[in-house]
Amino acid sequence: MSVEGTENPVRRLVDGLTGSLRGLMAVAVDAVYPPVCSGCGRMVGQHRGVCPSCWATLRLIERPYCEVLGVPFSHDLGTGILSADAIANPPAFERLRSVAIHDGIARSLVHGLKYRDRTDLAVMMADWMIRASDGNVDTCDAILPVPLHAFRLWGRRFNQSAELARAIARHAGKPYLATALIRTKRTVQQVGLGAAQRQDNVRGAFTVTEAGKAAVFGKRIVLVDDVYTTGATVSAATRALKKAGAADVTVLTFARAMSGLI
Repeated sequence: MSVEGTENPVRRLVDGLTGSLRGLMAVAVDAVYPPVCSGCGRMVGQHRGVCPSCWATLRLIERPYCEVLGVPFSHDLGTGILSADAIANPPAFERLRSVAIHDGIARSLVHGLKYRDRTDLAVMMADWMIRASDGNVDTCDAILPVPLHAFRLWGRRFNQSAELARAIARHAGKPYLATALIRTKRTVQQVGLGAAQRQDNVRGAFTVTEAGKAAVFGKRIVLVDDVYTTGATVSAATRALKKAGAADVTVLTFARAMSGLI
């Protein structure tokens, strides 16, 4: 009998036992930690999912939308159409893409990650963000997060944007630049500030490190944050990246705040 003839049955046996063991482990995990909706906690069929009721509140941002700001249009205006805001006030970044309107389950997931230490949500949210990136994650050279100031990071213990960016980079097989961009100015929280106040608050707040300059120069970057509101923070971060020589910056967020369609 050939060596190949003796190896195949053994391999099939080992593979079968391994598969059975994994199946038993999955059953045991589900018994101890049953899959629940990431939004409301109801029982669902699999981990990292949402129930039908929560899914119904998800307002996905899909085409047609502004090619630059990603703002959804109420009807299709044609290929490559820009919103009035993108024309009148071109952003520092090349494009913005987001998964959903900051409402319903999208808002619950963002708050769970940011304020309730639900870092486990980042994996599911990252998958959705890759799909919403319109191919820009696939074509980029590196992923990096909007950083927190060291004092804010010490108080919060983790950076929600970094959790999302790390998961996106891992899933997409892209370099993750954790420390290329740093926040050198200790700003106040943006919540409650008007648009002009937000811009003043984050002006000059970001710097690309010496090591980071080599990593971003001439590169296509995806800059990750959890929510896009007025764009002041990601615009300030983008300007720092462009100053360091980044060739192209896509801003990718899980949610964006807006009142309705254009």
